[in-house]
Formats: sequence, C-alpha cells, structure tokens
Amino acid sequence: MRDDELPVVFRSSDTASLTGQRRYIRGTKWRLVLAVAAAVCGVLNHRAAFLALVAVFVATILVEFWLLAERPEEAWYDGRALAESTKTLAWRYAVGGAPFPADLPEAEAQLRFLERLRDLLREAPATSLAPMGSAAVTDAMNGLRAQDFDARKKAYVEQRVENQLRWYTAKAQANVVRARRWRLILIAVEGLGLTAAVLRLTGVLDFDLAGVLAAVLGAGSAWFAVRQYETLGRAYTFAATELSIIHDRLSHTTPASWAQEVADAEEAISREHTMWRASRGAG
Repeated sequence: MRDDELPVVFRSSDTASLTGQRRYIRGTKWRLVLAVAAAVCGVLNHRAAFLALVAVFVATILVEFWLLAERPEEAWYDGRALAESTKTLAWRYAVGGAPFPADLPEAEAQLRFLERLRDLLREAPATSLAPMGSAAVTDAMNGLRAQDFDARKKAYVEQRVENQLRWYTAKAQANVVRARRWRLILIAVEGLGLTAAVLRLTGVLDFDLAGVLAAVLGAGSAWFAVRQYETLGRAYTFAATELSIIHDRLSHTTPASWAQEVADAEEAISREHTMWRASRGAG
C-alpha cells in the first residue's frame, strides 16, 4: 500500500506537517543568519554598518513575530503525530491486525476503524490538518484486507516493516555522519576564535573577529541543537534494531497470532515517534 492509497486524513496531516517543518526550519535559519549578520555589522565601525545593524535587528524582530504568530513547529509536530497514527490504523485494518482481525465482518471492521479515526480527529489540533477531501477507508485498504493470509503477510512485511526498517537504518546512518561533521565544524570555529582572540591581543588584528566567530559558533550550536542529529541517530538506531527483531518474528507468525503480532509491530513504530515528539518538547 502506497502513501497515496492511505486515508485522506493521512495525506492531509502529512501535508500540514511537511509545510510546518519547512516554515519552521526556514524561520530558524533566518534567525541564525541574522544573528551572525548583526555581529558582523557590530564590529564594522562606520555609519553604513550601523544602519545595516538597525535593519538586521528590525528583520530579526519581524522573523520572531512571524514565528510567534504562525507557530509552524506546532503544525509540524501535531501533523506528524496525526499522520503516523492514521497510518498505523490503516495498516492494522488492511492486514487484519488488532483491533481489526481478519475474521471480523467487513462492516463492523469499517465501523471500528471510523470510530478510532474519529477519536484521533477529536484529539488533533486544527494545525495538524490541511483541507484535502473526506475519504476514510480506501479501496486499496479493502482490497488488501480481502486477500488471503499469505498475501496480507507478504504485503505487510515487505511494504510496511521492511520499508520502515530501511528508512530508520538510512536515517540513523545519515544523522550519525551529520552529527560528527557538525562537531568537527564547531571545533574548527572554536579554534579559529581562539586564534583570532590571540591575534587581537597581540595587535595583529585591529577588529573583533573573535566576536564574529563567537556569533558563528552560537548560531552553529543552536542549529545543531535544533536538528538533534545525535539524539535522532541513537533513536533511529534503536528503532531499526527493534524492527529487525520484529521482522524475524513476523516471518514465522501463524494466522492465529497474526493480529496481535501486527499490533505489537505498530506499537514499536509508534513508540519511536512518541519519543521523537517528546524530544521536541511536543505534548
């Protein structure tokens, strides 16, 4: 099942989350760039630099007001929470996982799905949705649910568990590499700042380059904290390890235990996302 075959609630909340993420990251970048620009203008001792400094502070205030008014990070976190919760429900329904076992009549399964989805929507903030239609149970979900156990098992293992396993593995590796790269960059900036301070003390430099580098270091550290490369690297590594164990268990699952095994797998996937939200300070 592709993402475009999931309920429209998933696509709507996914769109809201991605839009919020882009806006938040863009706003954060502008804040940090303007902070460095203010430091540069501050060390240049002439009228044009002072006028530029005023403009930079005005721009900074405007960016802060925009972030405060729009709160794009809330749309990012809330939209992602609703999207992942909807995706979990859809996969449970489509492959006969609890609470939608395959022996449950279709009408009752659909009613139970709609009730669960309604509960999610009641709890979801308005920022987590973008208008995109009203479909709930899709033809692809019903089609997969109607297939025999082996077909549902194969689809779930390959398209859901293995897909998530590849995603977490790739993300873990990428975040570990980025964390190491940013650590080296920050150490390099610290070294340059120390050198600039010594040169200023000895009279080789006649302007405050160390102050500019301090601003660069502060901006780099703030960006490193926002992106949380180290935290995400550890979390994704743990999730990938847990999913590899789940993958092996699902490969040997029988029809009798299938519904609960799917529920356990989805709980593991949801648990990682819950930890992600908590690390972002989202409730």
